[in-house]
Amino acid sequence: MPVSHKVIGRLLVGALLWAACGPEEPSEPVPTPEYTKAPTADYAVGRGRKAAPAVRFVDVTEEAGLKFRHETGARGDKWMPETMGSGGALFDYNGDGWLDVLLVNSQGWRGEQAPGKLYRNRGNGTFADATAEAGLGFSVYGMGATIADYDADGDPDIYLTTLGPNLLLRNDAGRFVDVAQQAGVAGAVWRDDAGHENPEWSTGAAWVDVDGDGWLDLLVTNYVRWSPSTDIYTTLDGKGKSYATPQQYPGSTPRLYRNLGAGGFLEITADAGLLLPEGKSMGVAMTDFEGDGRIDLVVTNDTQPNFLLQNLGGGRFAERGLAAGIGYDETGRARAGMGVDIASVANDGVLSIAIGNFSREALSLYRQAGGEVFVDAAGRARLMQATLRPLTFGLRFFDYDLDGYQDLILANGHIEPEINSTQKEIEYQQAPQLFWNDGAGRMIEVSEQTGGLFRKPLVARGLAVGDIDGDGDLDVLLTTNGGPAYLLRNEGPTGRAVALDLTGKAPNRDAIGAQVTAQIGAPEQVFMVRTGSSYLSHSPTTLTVGLGAAEQIDRLAIRWPDGTAEVVENVAAGARYEIAQGAGVVGETAFVR
Repeated sequence: MPVSHKVIGRLLVGALLWAACGPEEPSEPVPTPEYTKAPTADYAVGRGRKAAPAVRFVDVTEEAGLKFRHETGARGDKWMPETMGSGGALFDYNGDGWLDVLLVNSQGWRGEQAPGKLYRNRGNGTFADATAEAGLGFSVYGMGATIADYDADGDPDIYLTTLGPNLLLRNDAGRFVDVAQQAGVAGAVWRDDAGHENPEWSTGAAWVDVDGDGWLDLLVTNYVRWSPSTDIYTTLDGKGKSYATPQQYPGSTPRLYRNLGAGGFLEITADAGLLLPEGKSMGVAMTDFEGDGRIDLVVTNDTQPNFLLQNLGGGRFAERGLAAGIGYDETGRARAGMGVDIASVANDGVLSIAIGNFSREALSLYRQAGGEVFVDAAGRARLMQATLRPLTFGLRFFDYDLDGYQDLILANGHIEPEINSTQKEIEYQQAPQLFWNDGAGRMIEVSEQTGGLFRKPLVARGLAVGDIDGDGDLDVLLTTNGGPAYLLRNEGPTGRAVALDLTGKAPNRDAIGAQVTAQIGAPEQVFMVRTGSSYLSHSPTTLTVGLGAAEQIDRLAIRWPDGTAEVVENVAAGARYEIAQGAGVVGETAFVR
């Protein structure tokens, strides 16, 4: 695919128009909010503030046997997709109780092969390359993955987003077969000015039952309408080509596919109210903001206002992002939204949306003010100063120290290798960040004291969390652009924990959308079984409940996806429990010590 320079007349000179996913700088200076300034000495001392625990994340990639390197296809043309991939997934593909690792890859522009990888967890700290035996030795320009049992046959299936036709990889007893075309979920195409058809560029995706019929539907987010023939020449220094901004390309609507229950899907984007061509979407997260039993969605957009998709019932949505307060920052600008996650940060039942943004933009932390109205609480949480310089792609809430509060991890890395030549305070490689929730409304950065990979500059993209070794705490899978993937093992000391695997009634056997409230003494922790979140990545649907020093969950209330309720009492710490709808606890496995 030779580079087309017919658009050379649109040469855009200047540092403001180089980034693949960076916003244009405002023409007028914007006042700096007070909370972006460094904390005062009084605050830094923090009267009565708890100390963060000494937890280490050990890089076990090599000893685990994960020999992988992401390819971008780059050969000097600086084509936009080269900066974006890729993601990964933690899931149990063969049902043996251990989390396996899926890593997405991107083939070369001339068809050079670069298969993704599937690594089977042996259960002893090492992984075996199962790519070929699982039927995954093909090569595509991959982006991300989301995983669920869409056909209700008892094993997890993979939906793979790409720059090209997407793949629906049906799991047939541990071997995957692509059925996207016959299922009707391969994606749409668009025509350029010359009349050539081009595939949509799909990024995030989530399995979710949008209409309450029990079958898992599929929401796919799409980025911009880019192709090699429409590539725009931009420059950082007036001499060499650099990556263009998304403002220079038309957006592309998300796509919603209804599961018809017989292996096929029907696209219902327009009928569902989701025809949103202004979207330049990167990530998607799901929750129930109003407690009405209907799953709402948050979709991040790059340099366009983010979407909050309110579920009206019957498979219809209303886009409420601007009204909800998540479309713009406090200065009235749309940020470059990347990864996204949702959690109850203060254990008060109030939900918060975290969104990773571009460098020179801070992380967004939108706290629910009532229903589907939000205020940005990143400043109050003291996240602004620490996140102004990094460019954050993947992010995830997780209780890494099992004290009962959701902490936050960020995967950072720029998209322009030469950024430091024009923005001296910004680096291409950027270290991941870890923030500890102190339980009093603040996120305290502990990256330096955690050490290891949190001190290593990377070009990170995807991020997933899950318990890879069965010991009850949460480990981390992190992917990089044009580099290796990393597997980080969580080594405490930590609090006690309970892990929960929910099985719903068919066809929603994964219980996607189930809400769980865990009461430990007076506080309550709220969770949802879900897919999506982070950036191009999938974390397992197992729920990990940190108990701190407590010995049990006193009361576990489950609202199943069909609205029925169930209560399990006195769930002892130290084990993983299988809970089946209508049957209570049907299995228990003690954590590995």
